[in-house]
Amino acid sequence: MSKVSAKEGVDTLPDYRPGASKISGVSEPIKLSSNESSFGPSPAAVQAYHDHAALLNRYPDAGQNELREAIAEVHGLNAERIVCGNGSDELILLIARTFLSPGDEALLSENGFVMSQVHAQSQGANVVFAPEKGYRVDVDALLERVTNKTRFCTIANPNNPTGTYISRAELERLHAGLPEECLLLIDGAYAEYVVNEDFSSGLELAQQFDNVVVTRTFSKIYGLPALRIGWMLCSPEIAASVNKLRSPFNTNAAALATAAAAVRDTEYIATIADKNASELQRISHAMRAAGIEVIPSVANFYLLRFTGPERSGSGADAFLQSRGIIPRPTGMSDDYLRITVGTVDENDAVISALVEYMNS
Repeated sequence: MSKVSAKEGVDTLPDYRPGASKISGVSEPIKLSSNESSFGPSPAAVQAYHDHAALLNRYPDAGQNELREAIAEVHGLNAERIVCGNGSDELILLIARTFLSPGDEALLSENGFVMSQVHAQSQGANVVFAPEKGYRVDVDALLERVTNKTRFCTIANPNNPTGTYISRAELERLHAGLPEECLLLIDGAYAEYVVNEDFSSGLELAQQFDNVVVTRTFSKIYGLPALRIGWMLCSPEIAASVNKLRSPFNTNAAALATAAAAVRDTEYIATIADKNASELQRISHAMRAAGIEVIPSVANFYLLRFTGPERSGSGADAFLQSRGIIPRPTGMSDDYLRITVGTVDENDAVISALVEYMNS
């Protein structure tokens, strides 16, 4: 037997379970399990990807300059405050590696990105969870759990798997209640989908305060999950520290070029956000009419709650899969099921199947 073993705590970390992509016996299932964009990437992004094919023999720009400048230009930011990563997941990892030490406390909301927990615990931090209220991040519950050991607090806004968000005022209240030595990380993977006026992505806070970091991704509304590319906004000091740990070529050249074209195609992204909001409204109306509770979502997915005799999330999951549709179990309880907003035809198929399930 090998005497080589992982360091203490690694084997107890939670597993990340990706959304299923296959149904036995179904050649082309409707995959609505991973919150992918049903519209795909911008044509300009696709063209940039193809244009880069002739340069695959060259290393990527270690400074990530083209993409950082494109992001800064579109969002009105300082490029020196931007760091790009192999998806926003890697950036959360880099923040945890940079700022968390054994014995520190990391404060997380009940729901959210499981990898935030993994990255915090892997640095020896003690993870403290705050319960949510009404399917939303509860600022009071988070602040009640702050101690003199709290060094890191992260929330997903909008949250996953609920699809809910907290307002600009609540986000500011959370930050104001945290100690100055605590880093607040706002995971904004779904921020581009939100059309509500009281929403803030946190970019303003990150520009104003040195202890705020905002992570974003090109995997959702930009339709580029295969390229694994994301970015974060932080203080120049945090950027300098993170870049000390960041692998020089952590972002590949094709991803950098494609994402730069994608972020500049603002009209395409605005169109997707509008279509997504419209489909969310249509789906929600149909689900409620069928007797299914819909948790109000502002992202590109929705959370359903099944109650009553012989109705459950697992039952709905099995019924949808029998119709060639792949949703996503949440792990919350057997009452719930999460489904990505698809194309109009895909959403029609989900509505039809769930109406049949509720009436069966």
